[in-house]
Amino acid sequence: MKAWQFHGFGDMRLDEVPEPVCGPGHVVVEPLCVQPSVTEAQLAFGIPTLAYQTIKHRLETEAPVQLFGHEFCALVVEVGEGITRVRPGDRVAARAKLPCGSCPLCLEGRDHLCRKGPIIGFQLPGCFAERALLPEIALVRVDDRISDSEAACLQSLSDSVAAVETAGLTIGDSVAIYGQGSMGLECLQIARSSGAGLIVTVDVREESCRISRELGADVAVNARADDPVAAIKTLTHGTGADKTLDTSGTADGRLIAVRGAKPWGTACFVGEGGDVTIEVSPQMLRKQLTIIGSWTFSTTIQADCARFIADNAIDVEHLFTDRWKLAQADEAYKLFDRQTSGKGVFLM
Repeated sequence: MKAWQFHGFGDMRLDEVPEPVCGPGHVVVEPLCVQPSVTEAQLAFGIPTLAYQTIKHRLETEAPVQLFGHEFCALVVEVGEGITRVRPGDRVAARAKLPCGSCPLCLEGRDHLCRKGPIIGFQLPGCFAERALLPEIALVRVDDRISDSEAACLQSLSDSVAAVETAGLTIGDSVAIYGQGSMGLECLQIARSSGAGLIVTVDVREESCRISRELGADVAVNARADDPVAAIKTLTHGTGADKTLDTSGTADGRLIAVRGAKPWGTACFVGEGGDVTIEVSPQMLRKQLTIIGSWTFSTTIQADCARFIADNAIDVEHLFTDRWKLAQADEAYKLFDRQTSGKGVFLM
């Protein structure tokens, strides 16, 4: 069968590789749709980011090696011994980060926070191939009401659902979201469907602000043209938003989330990477502000997310700007590395 293999950073080749052999606790799938991530695109070209050292070591010691393809929708074609939750013909998505089963977090029932387990597409082969071997523990069945491409987004969507839940959104809360890339736009729609009141979004790109308005933002502020904190406070009668989220991972975004939240409010950091400097006394202590991080989700949340997307008609298709075939992976990663487009998917 054909699969993308990395022979080095920036050197992807569509190679012939052996067919996967199904063993106990595993299934063989045919990928239907795969969503590339910005992190994968950066790693593909050797740009230091999350998991850089892991990928660098694998390329130095194992190349050629199958990497990436951890966000997908796939069709189960074969099941191994002991499989009980899925069967041939089921569509599945996955939570790519697997628990190790033996660390303190796993033993405490917080296996979704495990730091030691392998990740599909990083330590284990992903779905940039005609067929793939996957552990059942990672899989969730896909609701028939959502498309293959929507199902391929369930990981990022589940992160967004978890972020809104972690922020503690209650009905009628005012919400400000910095960053209107795909995750920010997902958080916007989830907050709206969860009963938020006023929703203010912030980005530095006018096109992102336009899409944000189309998807339900009451006000979208272009931070290059207007002071976003002043705008949030004006729209909330001088107090700030009940809940703020930063999905950008930038120092500016995090600071806006802190400064834009009201006293006794909550600022939730969602975007990975970077750092931020705040004035602790005026911006946190004297506001009694809660600052919390949202990082990941459980397979239970992912299954709930699949139903939530279908029940609330979350518009994921609106976020797609590009679609490719398997043979175009190199082209797709070059585009995603520039971070100038929306979501994209491989239609397998």
